[in-house]
Amino acid sequence: MATLAEIRAKLKEAESRTGGSQSSGGDNAIYPFWNLKEGEQSTVRFLPDGDDTNTFFWKERLMIKLPFAGVKGETDSRPVQVQIPCMEMYGESCAILNEVRGWFKDPTLEDMGRKYWKKRSYVFQGFVTENGLAEDGTPENPIRRFIIGPQIFPTY
Repeated sequence: MATLAEIRAKLKEAESRTGGSQSSGGDNAIYPFWNLKEGEQSTVRFLPDGDDTNTFFWKERLMIKLPFAGVKGETDSRPVQVQIPCMEMYGESCAILNEVRGWFKDPTLEDMGRKYWKKRSYVFQGFVTENGLAEDGTPENPIRRFIIGPQIFPTY
C-alpha cells in the first residue's frame, strides 16, 4: 500500500499535468444545466428509475455539507467543503443529525444547526437530446444524471 507522502506526490503530479485546474473527476455523468446562459436551452428525456419499488422516476437525495478550514499539513490551506450522504436516506440513524437536533433547542446554536442540517435534492436520469452547452466532451455513457434542488422541483 502506498504511503500518504506517495499519494500526495502522485496527486501533485496529476494536478501539474492538468495545468493546476481543479477537476471534479469522475465520469462527467452529471449534466451541469446550471451553466446554461440566460435564454439558452437544452432538451432532456427522463428515464425511469431502475428501482421497481420506487413509484417515481426520481430519487430523493439528502446530503450534509461539512465545512473545514483547510487540510492539515498543507501550506496553502484553503477552506474545504465535504458533502456526505445523510444516513436517514438509507433508513438508518444519522449520527450528525442526532447531534444537531439538540442545537435547535438553544437559540444561540440554531444558526449552526441550520448550517449542518441535511439538504434535500433529487436525482433524475435521462438523455440530453438537444445540448445547449458547449461541453468539452460528452461522456461515454449517454445517460446523464440531473441533480435538481427543491427550488426547481418542489414536492408538496
